[in-house]
Amino acid sequence: MFLEAFGTDAFVLVAALLLISGVLVAKFSNRLGLPALVLFILVGMLIGSDGLGFIYFDNAETAQLIGILALVIILFEGGLQTKWSTVRSVAAPSLLLATLGVLLTSAIVGLAAMLIFDITWFEAFLFGAIVGSTDAAAVFATLKERNIKAKMGATLEAESGTNDPMAVFLTLGFIELILADDMSIFMLIPNFFWQMGVGLGLGFAIGKIASYSINRINLESSGLYPIFSVAFALLTYSVTAFIDGSGFLAVYVAALVIGNSELTYRYSIFQFNEGFAWMAQILMFIILGLLAFPGQLFTLDVMAAGLFLSFILMFVARPVAVFLSTLGMKYTLKEKTFISWAGLRGAVPIVLATFPVVAGLENSQVFFNVVFFIVLTSALVQGSTISPVAKKLKLTGPKKDTPHHSIELISIGKANAEMVQFKTNEDTAIVGRKLHEIPFPRKATISAIVRDETLITPYGETEIQAGDFLYILVSRKEKDALKKLIEKKKWNTNKRKEKAK
Repeated sequence: MFLEAFGTDAFVLVAALLLISGVLVAKFSNRLGLPALVLFILVGMLIGSDGLGFIYFDNAETAQLIGILALVIILFEGGLQTKWSTVRSVAAPSLLLATLGVLLTSAIVGLAAMLIFDITWFEAFLFGAIVGSTDAAAVFATLKERNIKAKMGATLEAESGTNDPMAVFLTLGFIELILADDMSIFMLIPNFFWQMGVGLGLGFAIGKIASYSINRINLESSGLYPIFSVAFALLTYSVTAFIDGSGFLAVYVAALVIGNSELTYRYSIFQFNEGFAWMAQILMFIILGLLAFPGQLFTLDVMAAGLFLSFILMFVARPVAVFLSTLGMKYTLKEKTFISWAGLRGAVPIVLATFPVVAGLENSQVFFNVVFFIVLTSALVQGSTISPVAKKLKLTGPKKDTPHHSIELISIGKANAEMVQFKTNEDTAIVGRKLHEIPFPRKATISAIVRDETLITPYGETEIQAGDFLYILVSRKEKDALKKLIEKKKWNTNKRKEKAK
């Protein structure tokens, strides 16, 4: 093998080439109409032993460890970017999809697996549990740049961020049931409530501690704050897992708390974690691609089983789970159809498929190959058609307001001040007013305004318009007062008249 022949230097070279190819793949994946995860996996398969033969890798334990660490980083970044104000309205259906939905999906796919594999009931439901959850990495990456309706995006992201714990619980639970002859399925029920309760509680508590620590501890370098945040993500997972709680759930909850708090060096933390999450995705999917052997994967038996179970998953199990989990909820038929179609499978099922391999279960390698094929099918068929399906169902929203301006947002730790960003809209009270008319806090200064991709130097007569990006330097003590001022909404004159009546 190439690495064995040339040693450490070759390893460093391959790592560099993989990261460069991963970045380029991410750049062109949308243009090709394919999710980036598919291309990352294909890169791994290409350089593996059944491909060009650069790297021989068949260590399921190492792949599992890398997958878990990467998922922690990806879940943490996804939670940071999630606005609680958006998720709050879809919390109930998302949690039902993440629990009842996963259970129903697992059961239906498990029954289908019984039809084509010579396996026991527990083995069948183990297979169903492995593919039962949608994947946070796939969903976050696929929806990030697409203008899907806010309600749909929030539902799918909240579901994918919280349903991994259910899939992990079911997978590990059925492995225990298969290995232990004297264990009853009913023994899993109290364990479920313990794992989820501990995950929620510790996630919230550590999220609060992390937010307080980031704001109160004055570090010597601004570059240490993003590292500090990642350390809390790893701490949250490990502490929760040590006491048999759901580490993935705890990480996502902690990230929600941190991301919706007022933070020092907020933008540095967010930008670092976004880049780190991309690196984790690239590494994870390439490693998982290396773990798959095309010679075993693309056989007639595996492809036939994979296509059949993919069909059941996409067109039977997922729709049934979605429609039953959202009964009585305020979702239209089109919205339920879209949620059913956008239930992408990705890294989580593949990582979970390594657990039976590590445990040495019979049929574990067959399970891994079929699960891998299902993930590829889901990513290729569903992932590449999310935007067209959303457009067909008229569930597209406005273009996402992600600023790409070359203004560096900073927090000046020693000066106890921050540069904050705010985007105005038609309902913002300061829109239509000149700067000298707005009662800004004494220690707040508008440094720049970006309007229609043009930088405007502000002065007293500058009038604020809807859609402006304001960059304001403010002392931390007056940050709350500034926030109340710039987020204040215009009084609706129609409501005023109705109230008068």
